[in-house]
Amino acid sequence: MSATTATAHLPGAGQADGRIGLRGHVRHTGALVRRNLQWIRADPESMFDAVLMPIVFTLLFVYVFGGSIGQALGGGQDAYVQYVVPGMMAMMSLNIAMAVGTGFNQDFQNGIMDRFRTLPIGQGSVLFAKIVVELMRMLVATTIMMIVGVLVGFDITNWGGLFAAVGLTALFGSSVMWIFLVLGVTMKSAQSVQAMGFLVLMPLQFGSSIFAPTKSMPGWLEAFTDYNPLSTLADSARGLMVGGPAAHDVWVTIGWAVALTLVMAPIAIHKFRTKS
Repeated sequence: MSATTATAHLPGAGQADGRIGLRGHVRHTGALVRRNLQWIRADPESMFDAVLMPIVFTLLFVYVFGGSIGQALGGGQDAYVQYVVPGMMAMMSLNIAMAVGTGFNQDFQNGIMDRFRTLPIGQGSVLFAKIVVELMRMLVATTIMMIVGVLVGFDITNWGGLFAAVGLTALFGSSVMWIFLVLGVTMKSAQSVQAMGFLVLMPLQFGSSIFAPTKSMPGWLEAFTDYNPLSTLADSARGLMVGGPAAHDVWVTIGWAVALTLVMAPIAIHKFRTKS
């Protein structure tokens, strides 16, 4: 389906943007979500990162680092599987979040977003639809990662904790997506968005408790991990799924998610509306 055809069927296209109520915004978001899903259906290669990345990274870290780090944990590779699989949910949330920025930028380069901005629809609906679809892709990636994790030895003993960890990851991931939407609007190319994303994400991911305990890190790096929201997200998922204290980390992660959304969502919507 072409962008023109998809946008022509947006409900409420004859309304003025200032008169669109909550129900109109929801309808527009739903129509744009369907448009984005149809685009994925027409281009299944766009799902390769969500499908292949959790498989590759899970197998890589379990079989390359599992033996040595697992010994430090006191249980070998099996102990590392229980440690790293919940932590990798945090990695999935950021890597999928980066994709929303590159895709958003590409839509601008292709002229699709210019078409959307000429329509009398809720401008925020375009951004919310992007986030909804990326959350769906995140759930696909997380499901695949958990299946691979079970195959390599992860033991799911707390299904309620698993669903809570997935929900927390989705909440945090959606807040980070607003940052990448801002980058997608302001940077000149999708390659620039991706380069900036890797520049920021790599230190955050590896300077955290996602892949290894932080006690063996240098003091300055361990201090950094204490303030890294990925550490609290990984520790939250670990506590919820495997057991252990989780309440403090959960509340800190929720606080980070709320703060990032409150700060970055208005900026992203403003940048989208005013981009020349």
